[in-house]
Amino acid sequence: MKLKKLIKASGLSEDNVTENPEIAEIQPDSRKIMPGALFVAVRGTAMDGHDYIENAIEKGAVAVVCEEIPEKTQGKIVFVAVKDSAEALGLLLATWYGHPSDKLVLVGVTGTNGKTTIATLLYELFRKLGHKAGLISTVCNYIDTQAIPTIYTTPDPVSLHALLAKMVEAGCEYAFMEVSSHAVDQKRISGLSFDGGIFTNLTRDHLDYHKTVENYLKAKKTFFDTLPPTAFALTNIDNKTGLVMLQNTKAEKRTYSLHALADFKGKILASHFDGTELIINGREVVVRFVGRFNAYNLLAVYGAAVILGKEPEEVLVRLSSLQPVSGRFETIPSPLGYTAIVDYAHTPDALANVLNSIKEVLNGKGHIITVVGAGGNRDKGKRPIMAMEAVRRSNLVILTSDNPRFEEPGDILKDMLNGLSPSEKKQTLCIEDRTQAIRTATQLAKKGDVILVAGKGHEDYQEIKGVKYPFDDREKLRACFDVSQQ
Repeated sequence: MKLKKLIKASGLSEDNVTENPEIAEIQPDSRKIMPGALFVAVRGTAMDGHDYIENAIEKGAVAVVCEEIPEKTQGKIVFVAVKDSAEALGLLLATWYGHPSDKLVLVGVTGTNGKTTIATLLYELFRKLGHKAGLISTVCNYIDTQAIPTIYTTPDPVSLHALLAKMVEAGCEYAFMEVSSHAVDQKRISGLSFDGGIFTNLTRDHLDYHKTVENYLKAKKTFFDTLPPTAFALTNIDNKTGLVMLQNTKAEKRTYSLHALADFKGKILASHFDGTELIINGREVVVRFVGRFNAYNLLAVYGAAVILGKEPEEVLVRLSSLQPVSGRFETIPSPLGYTAIVDYAHTPDALANVLNSIKEVLNGKGHIITVVGAGGNRDKGKRPIMAMEAVRRSNLVILTSDNPRFEEPGDILKDMLNGLSPSEKKQTLCIEDRTQAIRTATQLAKKGDVILVAGKGHEDYQEIKGVKYPFDDREKLRACFDVSQQ
């Protein structure tokens, strides 16, 4: 595509574009530049693309989009000056790939917890309803039935637009995606046309990046502020920030709740480790999901499907057949009569939700042993809160290593212990080796007890000093079960 046509079609100004070279690709990473590329210099959190303009030119870029044109490279190449390079990148990519989000019913899910479950269940539900659909999530991306490995919750702009274009090519009608606060703040979703947005909840997370809860909230809210009038905005009004998300949106406002009057109202009738009995908008349904937090997730899925025109009765029938998402309250029965649960809970609120759900089902008839750690090189402030939430809702807590990354596991455990009183520390063990921690939990558990292994969920690795070593909590538990039977 010619540069001027690309610039004009993307809604950017071509006033100062004097030359009109043929563009072979759009690339924001100078290391990946091929001859004929348009390099977009984006200011990132760690690096500034403007510092790599010369590198891009040397590698064969024929034009550069940037916020500031460097003096020493003027005259060497065609420059396009924009106010915001990150936003311009998304607009350019949307044009380049033929605006794929316009050809899909695209729904974004944002919030601290529940994004993966809601997006995945919507994808599975709509496929059960006979539609081809795509999924962009933390666990895995899908182009209908084709699995695409994922790295980030929300992919980089180039990968994201390319993925959506492949969905269109494969005949997908719908796409459901997790929208992280990082993606909104970094404008990775620029150029996308959303037909709906879902808000789950907001609790402390990612403060290593956003610095304050207010900034974190603002990033989530920005997603809803930019939805068009033709879209819907579905929010959880039982969360104190639920209605905040709707304050400035132009989208159609819809709500879901377990406690208040809402468009989509739910009530839990009974909970078991193999499922929950619910009433949704006056209709009873039995689902294979456990816990109050999952009741919220299912309400959001039901609400979104009905808003998108699906028959309520048919949606409920399909909901009853859906399976829990990998690593989200995944139940693994032990042959010795206790139950193990693996969950991705890696925030204080998520951990509290899972433990509360276990307590509701147990109803005082068994003990809870919780194995939990905290990730390295992330928000340190949540570590003592994680430990506190675990101890207050468990009979025994084993603090252990999660993904220490470049930190020392022992230092992370010390930070967690700082949240506990002397008496709380007495019901806490510190076992740095995660395998040994899980093994110890299985040795201590008795018939009727529950072991919660939290923090990693679907992850099949442990990240230490920049290396990912194979590690799957589910496999470790099953190995312990096998040993216990010998």
